[in-house]
Amino acid sequence: MLDTRPLLLETDFPLIRRGRLETLQVNLGYLCNLSCTHCHVNAGPKRKELMSREMVDVVLEYVRKKSIRILDLTGGAPEMNPHFRYLVTEARKMDVEVIDRCNLMILLEPGYGDLAQFLADQQVVVTASLPCYLEENVEKQRGKGIYDGSIEALKLLNNLGYGIKDELQLNLVYNPVDLNLPPEQSGLEADYKRILKEQFGIVFNQLFTITNMPISRFGGMLLSKGLYNKYMGILKDNYSEANLDTVMCRSLLSVDYQGYVYDCDFNQMLKMPLLASSRPRPHLKDLLDDDLDNKMIAVGEHCYGCTAGQGSSCGGALND
Repeated sequence: MLDTRPLLLETDFPLIRRGRLETLQVNLGYLCNLSCTHCHVNAGPKRKELMSREMVDVVLEYVRKKSIRILDLTGGAPEMNPHFRYLVTEARKMDVEVIDRCNLMILLEPGYGDLAQFLADQQVVVTASLPCYLEENVEKQRGKGIYDGSIEALKLLNNLGYGIKDELQLNLVYNPVDLNLPPEQSGLEADYKRILKEQFGIVFNQLFTITNMPISRFGGMLLSKGLYNKYMGILKDNYSEANLDTVMCRSLLSVDYQGYVYDCDFNQMLKMPLLASSRPRPHLKDLLDDDLDNKMIAVGEHCYGCTAGQGSSCGGALND
């Protein structure tokens, strides 16, 4: 696969600093039951990388010591890590909000039949990928049969109270097709809610629109089709300085499956280590006594993806 990393490291993107740490985003491994074209992690069924139980305990220690408010679990399919339920259960005992970045199809996989009930019992926030409400666009990104399976999984979550009960939050994630930036989030959310309700009786809380990043699998596609410069031009032409104040890296810390730490999930995939530490490759266990507030953030050309148009983060648009 062609790699955009060498093209992204040198940048004129503005320098920014960290604010107060609120969210610890943990990648539990690259193993996944799907292989989506927009995946910036290059996850899939053949990946072997998974976070160990020992490292999970370090995560819990950091959460406890730093009074982390939100634990955001991602992958791959984070639920495929054998220590996923242990991590969730222990974090919820500390009254930490836990987010599961769920691809929906994992809820239907053999051996995961009780997963949805577990998530409901622990009151985990489910943030689920549904890149479009149209079957054709979903299957273009994620594969044949994924749309019907996703609808089935959403109905399962609704039946447990997700999207209905206040304590069971269900959010959906939209990714654009091809080179497009996401449309205005609130308008698209209204369309999602209307169509999913009318056609399937499905309800949910919020829609998050996320810009496709020019890295990993999506970045490789751009290079192979000669579209990289065009896409970067779109991102830069739509840059908005107003989004700098609320980019997710100001309040988030990203941890890979081995425990190494980055300013965001995208920097993790590009192997751009945290600048807020004096160590060349900082590990979470080395940061237990460090204060990261107001430290510099590592930036690259891909940062224009987070600041283009209405902005983009793991929590959707920054300015909608």
